[in-house]
Parts: sequence; C-alpha cells; structure tokens
Amino acid sequence: MELRFLHFYPDLMSLYGSWGNLALLRRHLEDLGNTVTVEEIRPVQEACLEHADFIFMGAGTERSQKAALADFSRFGDEMRRAADSGVTMLFCGTAMQLLGQSITDAAGKYFMGVRVGTFSSTQGKKRFVGDVYGHTDLYQSPVVGFMNSCTLISGVVTPLATDLSMGFGNEQEHGPEGFRKNNVFASELTGPILVKNPPLMRKVIAAIYDHRGEALPETLPTYPMEEESYRIACRELKARAEKP
Repeated sequence: MELRFLHFYPDLMSLYGSWGNLALLRRHLEDLGNTVTVEEIRPVQEACLEHADFIFMGAGTERSQKAALADFSRFGDEMRRAADSGVTMLFCGTAMQLLGQSITDAAGKYFMGVRVGTFSSTQGKKRFVGDVYGHTDLYQSPVVGFMNSCTLISGVVTPLATDLSMGFGNEQEHGPEGFRKNNVFASELTGPILVKNPPLMRKVIAAIYDHRGEALPETLPTYPMEEESYRIACRELKARAEKP
C-alpha cells in the first residue's frame, strides 16, 4: 500500500522524543512492504485530512500547546469527520488535550478544543511526574510510559488505559488514563509511547490496515531489542508497583 501520514507541528510539538513514534511506525509499515509518505504540517499550511492513513501530533509544553491549538482549531470539522470515518490517529502528551471540548489554563483562561472527544482539560500548577504502569482493554499486556503533566482531564468515557497500578491517570492516582475513539489513540504518556509499547504499535498498524480494508499479515515482523526493552520495563515497573 501507499500510505499517507500527516505530522502536525513537528517543531512546536516535539518533546520527549515524540518523533520516535512516527519514525518507528513508518519503519514497521515499510518492513511490511508498504510505501509511507510523511507530510509535515506547520502553522498556516493547508492539509487534507480526508485521505490520510495516519494523523500524528507529539507532546509539547503548555505554551507551545496553545500555539498549536490556535492553528489546529481550523481543522476541527475535518478532524471530527476523520475520526468518525475511522482514520487512525495518535496524539501524545499535551496534544491529547486538543482533542477535547476545552482547555482551561492555570490562569483560568478558556480555550475551545476540536471536540473529537467529550472531555475537558484543566491545567494547574501541580505537576504529576513519573513512570506509569497500567492495563488496557485493547490487549492483555501492560501499558508502560512516562508522564509529566499538570492537567486534570474529566469526562473521558473510553480511556486508553483502563487502570493504572502506578502513576496518575486522567483525574486521579491509579485511575484510567488517555482517550480512545474508533481508531483515535491519545495519551498523556510519553517516552515515546509506541516505542515503549510494542503491543500498542501492533494495534495501530492493525487499525491502519483495517481502515484501508486490507488484511493484516498473519505474522508481523518482530524486533528483538524492542521486545526485550518492553519486557524489562514491564518487569521493573510491575515490581515497583507491587512493592509494599
């Protein structure tokens, strides 16, 4: 297949190695015999979301997030149509908050989101920083990552991680984290999340194939270093989470 990726704001939203999500996903898909074209979208540039195979935005500071939102809001209608039609997306870190109804910053200023989801984000001065270990209903293996957030996110109906044994969720310690709708995946977890979680990578690949109406190969390539890093992270974080 010839696949078209849209990478929104690679300069503004690029914290914590977020670009690694896109780079690794591209490598996996090319190893499956696909051709992948990545279009980088910067402020004021035009973009057609309708025929995208994958839409990505990485993490940014709260300040750069607002700059991104100021431009991204013009894509609200297209984003909602793309999400409803099953286009695969990944929004990481503070980018997740753009998908909601609104963002209220630490000074109380209100910003409207693009309303793909029904949730709202409220930023404060307290930060939640640390490793995260949890579970998802997408697969049986754990979800691991790192969080540096100052935001409470309320109103998520379908989270990415259903519960956390370690770390702060959308609204509380050990609560659900992230957001999912159709083939939209979003999480405050960075690290980057697809690099740290091979099972989630496979889910994203499966979503891309499904949206194109193509059968996923029965056997996907395996990458020993990725799998070993994931096993070690799961083992170590699980031990810390279970420590009295």
